[in-house]
Amino acid sequence: MLRKLIILTISIFLLIFNANAGSDGKLSLEKNEEKKQIKDCFEKLNRATFSFNQGLDKAIIKPLAEGYRNLPDPIQRGTSNAVKNLSNLITIPNNVLQGDIKTAIINTARLAVNTTIGLLGTIDAANKMGFPKYEKEDYGQTLGAWGIGPGCYIVLPVLGPSTVRDTAGSFANVLGGDPWYNASVHGNNEFLSESVYIASKALSGIDFRANNIESFENLEKNSIDFYASVKSLYLQDRENKIKNNQRGNIEVLYTEEQDWEEIDNK
Repeated sequence: MLRKLIILTISIFLLIFNANAGSDGKLSLEKNEEKKQIKDCFEKLNRATFSFNQGLDKAIIKPLAEGYRNLPDPIQRGTSNAVKNLSNLITIPNNVLQGDIKTAIINTARLAVNTTIGLLGTIDAANKMGFPKYEKEDYGQTLGAWGIGPGCYIVLPVLGPSTVRDTAGSFANVLGGDPWYNASVHGNNEFLSESVYIASKALSGIDFRANNIESFENLEKNSIDFYASVKSLYLQDRENKIKNNQRGNIEVLYTEEQDWEEIDNK
């Protein structure tokens, strides 16, 4: 209970900070349609954290991703499918919060089909059955859809690029305590624990990194300022996801769809 209160307090603080940081005393809870430059209020700290993350990537994450990429294709596909299936547990409540009940029902059916027929999600049976294309949603996107502005840009240790809004939204993942969205795995109140959640996020990160080793290398090699390029890429991708804009003059930079995959081709 105490942990929930602490997390809730931090979330409220971040949202209040989001309403005021970098706004010269003016409220900045702008609507989605209002374009505003996202400020890098903590640039020095962000660049230091970015450098730390780069070192961590070179020492640990990239070698793990390269080893993962050497696994047989069926194992990689199965792992990727299973992690994507678990992500429905975040997407479904956000479909509801955004008022998209139809998609929530579809994704609930997708989760049920892939968890059972698809052998715990290792096979994307729903896709083979003709379900609509899966679109991930998260609490940061929901806050954006509600009209809450992104606030300042932040680079988090290990987790990487974010904004004040997206960081606040991420706390919703743990507000429920130990059970992860109280999702039953066997229909007998046996819950997915936080350890399963953390493991799934780690596997998702390694899978994404493995699919985009060359893309990251090319981006770093061709960027005058790698930090600025990554920031621009992240913010563009988040804006597109929140606004659900039609894809226009966009070049696919990363190969894993739905995961920070686009950069403006200008």
